[in-house]
Amino acid sequence: MSPSRRALLLGAAALPLSTRTQPRWPYPTLTGESALVIAHRGASGERPEHTLATYELAIDQGADYIEPDLVSTRDGVLVARHDAELSMTTDVAQRPEFAARRRTQTIDGKPESGWFVEDFTWSELQVLRALERWPQWRPGSAAFDGKFGIPSLAQIVELLRAKGQATGRRIGLYPETKLAAHFAERGLALEPPLVRTLHAAGWGDAVDPVLLQSFEADSLRKLARLTDLRRVQLVSERRPLDAAALRAIARYAQGIGAAKALVIPRRPDGALDNPTPLVAQAHAAGLAVHAWTFRREPNFLPTGTDGDEELRRFLATGLDGVFTDHPGAAVALRTTLMR
Repeated sequence: MSPSRRALLLGAAALPLSTRTQPRWPYPTLTGESALVIAHRGASGERPEHTLATYELAIDQGADYIEPDLVSTRDGVLVARHDAELSMTTDVAQRPEFAARRRTQTIDGKPESGWFVEDFTWSELQVLRALERWPQWRPGSAAFDGKFGIPSLAQIVELLRAKGQATGRRIGLYPETKLAAHFAERGLALEPPLVRTLHAAGWGDAVDPVLLQSFEADSLRKLARLTDLRRVQLVSERRPLDAAALRAIARYAQGIGAAKALVIPRRPDGALDNPTPLVAQAHAAGLAVHAWTFRREPNFLPTGTDGDEELRRFLATGLDGVFTDHPGAAVALRTTLMR
Protein backbone atom coordinates (compact mmCIF):
# COMPACT_ATOMS: atom_id res chain seq x y z
CA MET A 1 0.00 0.00 0.00
CA SER A 2 1.36 3.40 -0.95
CA PRO A 3 2.09 5.98 1.78
CA SER A 4 -0.58 8.29 0.34
CA ARG A 5 -3.21 5.54 0.35
CA ARG A 6 -2.24 4.52 3.88
CA ALA A 7 -2.48 8.10 5.11
CA LEU A 8 -5.91 8.43 3.52
CA LEU A 9 -7.13 5.22 5.14
CA LEU A 10 -5.73 5.90 8.58
CA GLY A 11 -6.47 9.58 9.09
CA ALA A 12 -8.02 10.42 12.44
CA ALA A 13 -9.77 7.06 12.60
CA ALA A 14 -6.68 5.06 13.54
CA LEU A 15 -6.70 3.37 16.92
CA PRO A 16 -4.02 4.42 19.41
CA LEU A 17 -1.05 2.11 19.66
CA SER A 18 -0.94 -0.20 22.63
CA THR A 19 1.56 0.20 25.40
CA ARG A 20 2.22 -3.50 24.76
CA THR A 21 3.98 -4.09 21.46
CA GLN A 22 1.72 -5.76 18.92
CA PRO A 23 2.89 -9.40 18.61
CA ARG A 24 5.04 -9.95 15.56
CA TRP A 25 3.74 -11.75 12.54
CA PRO A 26 3.69 -14.51 11.72
CA TYR A 27 5.24 -16.42 14.62
CA PRO A 28 5.03 -14.61 17.97
CA THR A 29 6.08 -17.74 19.84
CA LEU A 30 9.28 -18.00 17.79
CA THR A 31 10.27 -14.43 18.58
CA GLY A 32 9.96 -14.82 22.33
CA GLU A 33 6.49 -13.29 22.57
CA SER A 34 3.38 -14.95 23.93
CA ALA A 35 0.71 -16.60 21.81
CA LEU A 36 -2.34 -14.52 20.91
CA VAL A 37 -5.54 -14.94 22.90
CA ILE A 38 -8.45 -14.71 20.47
CA ALA A 39 -11.88 -14.27 22.06
CA HIS A 40 -14.01 -16.74 20.12
CA ARG A 41 -17.38 -15.08 19.55
CA GLY A 42 -16.35 -12.87 22.48
CA ALA A 43 -16.19 -14.17 26.04
CA SER A 44 -18.85 -16.60 24.90
CA GLY A 45 -18.45 -18.95 27.85
CA GLU A 46 -19.79 -16.18 30.09
CA ARG A 47 -22.19 -14.10 27.98
CA PRO A 48 -24.41 -14.93 24.99
CA GLU A 49 -22.17 -15.11 21.93
CA HIS A 50 -21.75 -12.34 19.36
CA THR A 51 -23.11 -9.49 21.46
CA LEU A 52 -21.43 -6.20 22.30
CA ALA A 53 -21.51 -7.27 25.94
CA THR A 54 -19.50 -10.43 25.31
CA TYR A 55 -16.95 -8.58 23.15
CA GLU A 56 -16.53 -5.89 25.79
CA LEU A 57 -16.06 -8.48 28.53
CA ALA A 58 -13.39 -10.22 26.44
CA ILE A 59 -11.56 -6.94 25.91
CA ASP A 60 -11.71 -6.18 29.62
CA GLN A 61 -10.28 -9.64 30.31
CA GLY A 62 -7.25 -8.85 28.16
CA ALA A 63 -7.97 -10.65 24.88
CA ASP A 64 -5.70 -9.60 22.02
CA TYR A 65 -8.38 -10.09 19.36
CA ILE A 66 -12.15 -10.45 19.34
CA GLU A 67 -13.66 -12.77 16.75
CA PRO A 68 -17.03 -11.99 15.13
CA ASP A 69 -18.59 -14.29 12.54
CA LEU A 70 -20.21 -12.11 9.87
CA VAL A 71 -23.40 -12.72 7.87
CA SER A 72 -25.60 -10.34 5.89
CA THR A 73 -29.11 -8.96 6.31
CA ARG A 74 -31.47 -8.63 3.35
CA ASP A 75 -30.42 -5.01 2.93
CA GLY A 76 -26.70 -5.78 2.97
CA VAL A 77 -25.75 -4.91 6.56
CA LEU A 78 -23.07 -7.18 8.02
CA VAL A 79 -24.02 -8.50 11.45
CA ALA A 80 -22.42 -10.90 13.92
CA ARG A 81 -23.97 -14.37 13.97
CA HIS A 82 -22.34 -17.77 13.74
CA ASP A 83 -25.25 -19.20 11.73
CA ALA A 84 -27.48 -17.95 8.94
CA GLU A 85 -30.38 -19.50 10.89
CA LEU A 86 -31.39 -17.31 13.83
CA SER A 87 -33.42 -19.42 16.27
CA MET A 88 -30.43 -21.13 17.92
CA THR A 89 -29.13 -17.88 19.40
CA THR A 90 -32.01 -15.39 19.31
CA ASP A 91 -35.64 -15.19 20.39
CA VAL A 92 -36.97 -15.00 16.82
CA ALA A 93 -39.12 -18.12 17.32
CA GLN A 94 -40.93 -16.31 20.15
CA ARG A 95 -41.84 -13.34 17.94
CA PRO A 96 -45.31 -13.83 16.41
CA GLU A 97 -44.74 -11.01 13.94
CA PHE A 98 -42.03 -13.12 12.29
CA ALA A 99 -43.78 -16.50 12.36
CA ALA A 100 -44.42 -16.44 8.61
CA ARG A 101 -40.71 -16.00 7.89
CA ARG A 102 -39.95 -19.58 8.91
CA ARG A 103 -38.88 -21.66 5.91
CA THR A 104 -36.54 -24.41 4.75
CA GLN A 105 -33.53 -23.96 2.49
CA THR A 106 -30.35 -25.82 1.60
CA ILE A 107 -27.08 -24.54 3.08
CA ASP A 108 -23.81 -26.32 2.39
CA GLY A 109 -25.76 -29.13 0.75
CA LYS A 110 -27.99 -29.77 3.77
CA PRO A 111 -31.62 -28.73 4.35
CA GLU A 112 -32.14 -26.31 7.25
CA SER A 113 -35.42 -25.04 8.64
CA GLY A 114 -35.92 -21.87 10.62
CA TRP A 115 -35.55 -18.13 10.32
CA PHE A 116 -32.69 -16.88 8.15
CA VAL A 117 -30.80 -13.66 8.53
CA GLU A 118 -31.00 -12.82 4.81
CA ASP A 119 -34.81 -12.63 5.14
CA PHE A 120 -34.59 -9.75 7.63
CA THR A 121 -33.62 -6.11 7.23
CA TRP A 122 -31.20 -4.55 9.69
CA SER A 123 -34.08 -2.59 11.21
CA GLU A 124 -36.09 -5.76 11.78
CA LEU A 125 -33.12 -7.63 13.20
CA GLN A 126 -32.64 -5.03 15.91
CA VAL A 127 -35.88 -6.20 17.54
CA LEU A 128 -34.40 -9.62 18.33
CA ARG A 129 -32.63 -10.46 21.60
CA ALA A 130 -29.69 -12.83 21.97
CA LEU A 131 -29.93 -16.20 23.72
CA GLU A 132 -27.27 -18.55 25.06
CA ARG A 133 -26.59 -21.38 22.59
CA TRP A 134 -25.95 -24.01 25.28
CA PRO A 135 -27.99 -23.07 28.36
CA GLN A 136 -27.66 -26.57 29.82
CA TRP A 137 -23.87 -26.18 29.99
CA ARG A 138 -23.66 -22.42 30.50
CA PRO A 139 -26.41 -21.39 32.92
CA GLY A 140 -24.41 -18.33 33.99
CA SER A 141 -24.44 -17.04 30.45
CA ALA A 142 -28.09 -18.03 29.96
CA ALA A 143 -28.96 -15.72 32.87
CA PHE A 144 -28.32 -12.87 30.40
CA ASP A 145 -30.81 -14.15 27.82
CA GLY A 146 -32.90 -11.37 26.35
CA LYS A 147 -30.66 -8.54 27.55
CA PHE A 148 -28.58 -7.90 24.43
CA GLY A 149 -29.22 -7.31 20.76
CA ILE A 150 -27.44 -8.40 17.60
CA PRO A 151 -24.57 -6.05 16.70
CA SER A 152 -23.56 -4.86 13.26
CA LEU A 153 -19.95 -4.87 12.12
CA ALA A 154 -19.99 -1.06 12.31
CA GLN A 155 -21.04 -1.21 15.97
CA ILE A 156 -18.29 -3.72 16.73
CA VAL A 157 -15.68 -1.48 15.12
CA GLU A 158 -16.97 1.47 17.13
CA LEU A 159 -16.69 -0.58 20.33
CA LEU A 160 -13.06 -1.40 19.53
CA ARG A 161 -12.31 2.25 18.83
CA ALA A 162 -13.90 3.37 22.09
CA LYS A 163 -12.20 0.69 24.18
CA GLY A 164 -8.87 1.36 22.48
CA GLN A 165 -9.10 5.05 23.24
CA ALA A 166 -10.14 4.39 26.82
CA THR A 167 -7.44 1.83 27.58
CA GLY A 168 -4.58 2.79 25.27
CA ARG A 169 -4.55 -0.79 24.00
CA ARG A 170 -4.38 -1.87 20.38
CA ILE A 171 -7.27 -4.32 20.31
CA GLY A 172 -7.46 -6.58 17.28
CA LEU A 173 -10.38 -7.68 15.13
CA TYR A 174 -10.56 -11.20 13.65
CA PRO A 175 -13.73 -11.38 11.49
CA GLU A 176 -14.87 -14.46 9.61
CA THR A 177 -16.78 -14.36 6.34
CA LYS A 178 -19.39 -16.96 7.23
CA LEU A 179 -21.07 -18.95 4.45
CA ALA A 180 -19.58 -16.53 1.94
CA ALA A 181 -20.68 -18.47 -1.16
CA HIS A 182 -24.23 -18.80 0.21
CA PHE A 183 -24.58 -15.05 0.60
CA ALA A 184 -22.84 -14.27 -2.69
CA GLU A 185 -25.37 -16.46 -4.52
CA ARG A 186 -28.11 -14.26 -3.06
CA GLY A 187 -26.48 -11.02 -4.17
CA LEU A 188 -25.18 -10.30 -0.67
CA ALA A 189 -21.44 -10.79 -1.05
CA LEU A 190 -19.70 -10.29 2.29
CA GLU A 191 -16.25 -9.22 1.16
CA PRO A 192 -16.84 -5.73 -0.32
CA PRO A 193 -18.82 -4.30 2.64
CA LEU A 194 -16.38 -5.90 5.08
CA VAL A 195 -13.40 -4.24 3.41
CA ARG A 196 -15.19 -0.90 3.06
CA THR A 197 -15.99 -0.84 6.75
CA LEU A 198 -12.47 -1.79 7.80
CA HIS A 199 -10.80 0.69 5.45
CA ALA A 200 -13.13 3.45 6.64
CA ALA A 201 -12.04 2.66 10.20
CA GLY A 202 -8.39 3.10 9.23
CA TRP A 203 -7.44 -0.54 8.81
CA GLY A 204 -6.02 -1.52 5.44
CA ASP A 205 -2.40 -2.59 5.87
CA ALA A 206 -0.76 -5.88 6.76
CA VAL A 207 0.60 -4.28 9.93
CA ASP A 208 -2.87 -3.37 11.18
CA PRO A 209 -4.47 -5.45 13.96
CA VAL A 210 -7.00 -7.17 11.71
CA LEU A 211 -6.99 -10.81 10.59
CA LEU A 212 -9.55 -11.91 8.00
CA GLN A 213 -10.58 -15.55 8.18
CA SER A 214 -12.74 -17.98 6.27
CA PHE A 215 -13.21 -21.69 5.62
CA GLU A 216 -13.71 -20.73 1.97
CA ALA A 217 -10.51 -20.16 0.01
CA ASP A 218 -12.42 -18.26 -2.69
CA SER A 219 -13.53 -15.72 -0.09
CA LEU A 220 -9.94 -15.20 1.05
CA ARG A 221 -8.78 -14.77 -2.54
CA LYS A 222 -11.47 -12.14 -3.08
CA LEU A 223 -10.29 -10.36 0.04
CA ALA A 224 -6.70 -10.49 -1.19
CA ARG A 225 -7.78 -8.53 -4.27
CA LEU A 226 -9.52 -5.90 -2.15
CA THR A 227 -7.16 -5.25 0.75
CA ASP A 228 -3.66 -5.74 2.14
CA LEU A 229 -5.03 -6.97 5.47
CA ARG A 230 -3.77 -10.40 6.53
CA ARG A 231 -5.77 -13.55 5.86
CA VAL A 232 -6.20 -16.87 7.67
CA GLN A 233 -7.49 -20.10 6.14
CA LEU A 234 -9.71 -22.01 8.56
CA VAL A 235 -9.25 -25.77 8.43
CA SER A 236 -11.46 -28.42 10.00
CA GLU A 237 -10.26 -31.82 11.17
CA ARG A 238 -11.95 -33.30 8.09
CA ARG A 239 -9.20 -31.71 5.97
CA PRO A 240 -5.81 -33.19 6.92
CA LEU A 241 -2.95 -30.99 5.77
CA ASP A 242 0.37 -32.06 4.30
CA ALA A 243 3.32 -29.89 3.32
CA ALA A 244 2.04 -29.41 -0.24
CA ALA A 245 -1.38 -28.28 0.97
CA LEU A 246 0.22 -25.80 3.37
CA ARG A 247 2.38 -24.33 0.62
CA ALA A 248 -0.74 -23.90 -1.51
CA ILE A 249 -2.50 -22.04 1.30
CA ALA A 250 0.54 -19.80 1.73
CA ARG A 251 -0.05 -18.41 -1.77
CA TYR A 252 -3.13 -16.51 -0.61
CA ALA A 253 -3.04 -16.51 3.23
CA GLN A 254 -0.60 -15.77 6.02
CA GLY A 255 -1.94 -18.22 8.57
CA ILE A 256 -4.19 -21.17 9.28
CA GLY A 257 -6.88 -21.51 11.88
CA ALA A 258 -6.70 -25.22 12.61
CA ALA A 259 -9.10 -27.49 14.45
CA LYS A 260 -7.43 -28.67 17.66
CA ALA A 261 -7.42 -32.29 16.52
CA LEU A 262 -5.02 -31.37 13.71
CA VAL A 263 -2.51 -30.16 16.31
CA ILE A 264 -3.02 -32.74 19.06
CA PRO A 265 -5.52 -35.52 18.27
CA ARG A 266 -7.41 -37.47 20.90
CA ARG A 267 -6.99 -41.15 21.58
CA PRO A 268 -9.96 -43.52 21.42
CA ASP A 269 -10.49 -43.00 25.17
CA GLY A 270 -10.75 -39.23 24.67
CA ALA A 271 -7.36 -38.36 26.18
CA LEU A 272 -4.86 -36.18 24.35
CA ASP A 273 -2.41 -38.03 22.12
CA ASN A 274 1.02 -36.84 20.97
CA PRO A 275 1.27 -33.65 18.88
CA THR A 276 1.33 -33.85 15.11
CA PRO A 277 4.02 -32.04 13.08
CA LEU A 278 1.47 -29.51 11.79
CA VAL A 279 2.81 -26.44 13.62
CA ALA A 280 6.38 -26.99 12.42
CA GLN A 281 5.22 -27.78 8.88
CA ALA A 282 3.04 -24.68 8.73
CA HIS A 283 5.85 -22.49 10.02
CA ALA A 284 8.14 -23.95 7.36
CA ALA A 285 5.55 -22.91 4.75
CA GLY A 286 5.46 -19.37 6.16
CA LEU A 287 2.12 -19.73 7.93
CA ALA A 288 1.13 -18.86 11.47
CA VAL A 289 -1.04 -21.39 13.34
CA HIS A 290 -4.03 -20.52 15.50
CA ALA A 291 -6.02 -23.43 16.97
CA TRP A 292 -9.75 -23.64 17.76
CA THR A 293 -11.73 -23.87 19.99
CA PHE A 294 -10.72 -24.02 23.66
CA ARG A 295 -13.65 -24.39 26.06
CA ARG A 296 -13.60 -25.19 29.75
CA GLU A 297 -16.89 -26.98 30.34
CA PRO A 298 -16.25 -30.66 31.21
CA ASN A 299 -18.15 -32.03 28.20
CA PHE A 300 -15.69 -30.27 25.86
CA LEU A 301 -12.46 -31.26 27.61
CA PRO A 302 -10.16 -34.20 26.84
CA THR A 303 -10.42 -37.14 29.23
CA GLY A 304 -8.43 -36.59 32.42
CA THR A 305 -7.57 -32.96 31.57
CA ASP A 306 -8.78 -29.63 32.93
CA GLY A 307 -8.91 -26.40 30.94
CA ASP A 308 -5.50 -25.14 32.06
CA GLU A 309 -3.72 -28.42 31.38
CA GLU A 310 -5.26 -28.73 27.92
CA LEU A 311 -4.17 -25.20 27.03
CA ARG A 312 -0.64 -25.81 28.38
CA ARG A 313 -0.27 -28.89 26.22
CA PHE A 314 -1.30 -27.01 23.11
CA LEU A 315 0.78 -23.92 23.78
CA ALA A 316 3.82 -26.16 24.18
CA THR A 317 3.53 -27.10 20.49
CA GLY A 318 4.49 -23.55 19.48
CA LEU A 319 1.03 -22.33 18.52
CA ASP A 320 0.88 -18.65 17.60
CA GLY A 321 -2.63 -18.14 18.91
CA VAL A 322 -5.66 -19.84 20.44
CA PHE A 323 -9.36 -19.28 19.90
CA THR A 324 -11.12 -19.57 23.24
CA ASP A 325 -14.58 -19.06 24.69
CA HIS A 326 -12.91 -18.16 28.02
CA PRO A 327 -10.33 -15.47 27.21
CA GLY A 328 -9.91 -14.37 30.83
CA ALA A 329 -8.69 -17.81 31.86
CA ALA A 330 -6.39 -18.02 28.83
CA VAL A 331 -4.86 -14.62 29.54
CA ALA A 332 -4.28 -15.59 33.19
CA LEU A 333 -2.58 -18.85 32.19
CA ARG A 334 -0.46 -17.10 29.57
CA THR A 335 0.68 -14.57 32.17
CA THR A 336 1.67 -17.41 34.50
CA LEU A 337 3.58 -19.27 31.79
CA MET A 338 5.50 -16.18 30.68
CA ARG A 339 6.86 -15.41 34.16
